[in-house]
Amino acid sequence: MEIFDYDNILLLPRKCRVESRSECDASVVLGNRTFRLPVVPANMKTVLDEKICKFLAQHGYFYVMHRFDIDNLAFTKAMQSQGLFASISLGVKQADYEVVDRFVADDICPEYITIDIAHGHADSVKNMIGYLKEKLPEAFVIAGNVATPEAVIDLENWGADATKVGVGPGKVCITKLKTGFGTGGWQLSALKWCARVATKPIIADGGIRSHGDIAKSIRFGATMVMIGSLFAGHEESPGKTVELDGELFKEYYGSASDFNKGEYKHVEGKRILEPIKGKLQDTLIEMEQDVQSSISYAGGKQLMDIRKVNYVILGGDNAGEHLLM
Repeated sequence: MEIFDYDNILLLPRKCRVESRSECDASVVLGNRTFRLPVVPANMKTVLDEKICKFLAQHGYFYVMHRFDIDNLAFTKAMQSQGLFASISLGVKQADYEVVDRFVADDICPEYITIDIAHGHADSVKNMIGYLKEKLPEAFVIAGNVATPEAVIDLENWGADATKVGVGPGKVCITKLKTGFGTGGWQLSALKWCARVATKPIIADGGIRSHGDIAKSIRFGATMVMIGSLFAGHEESPGKTVELDGELFKEYYGSASDFNKGEYKHVEGKRILEPIKGKLQDTLIEMEQDVQSSISYAGGKQLMDIRKVNYVILGGDNAGEHLLM
């Protein structure tokens, strides 16, 4: 297989079929809901909080609340009491099973549940998927993270409604340096590889450095794209504000960092400072406009028309840029 990442790929335009890019529909269906964008902020403490989740749900965007220092039951009740959907994260420890039991006892079910662990191709994830499907069968279950077709097949067979693909490609992830494993540096071709066997939606997680990478992710099989660094660093972001040489930054750190864990043990993440970008809503509007432009370049009107385009692989061993279907 060809090994490449976002920087190595350019999509090829097809004849434009719209008068204006604003005619293009950037929305996507996940579960039984339609969202304005195929984009979801990473479920990390420095990327989103309850206030941002509420804003996203109110304005038609998908979100996944992180699982750190949060009462998932209270969060779900608060969202649903306002007529908003609830999308939470769980791990695979005993405390997470107890959270599920609390939902059952209160006769409450979040619309979306993401099983969120670093290495999701595991019996512990299989067991949690089975428990959720038994106890909260109405919930749409996303499971991950994984990196191989074998893992995608297993998670789907275990009952996951969607899989999250990406191990270590994020800007604050150091998995490949600490362990020698992962999709860092070839996330886009890993996505292509996994999408070949997937029969359910894939959420591509990590490695996004520009808005054009969203379109590339859709082209290679993603239904939704999870983004961390591009969403960190907004005025509303929960990361701590830091001033350096007269410039304002926001803290952004990985879920597997010592900053998040509170101890230096099995660390696979680091902390960086992101320049403050302004308001989150402005970034979301710009993203939507850029995805609409991508659809127009694809010769389409709907998001999934991007899947029909050809592409070239640039540079490296592919000298002489060759065309691939």
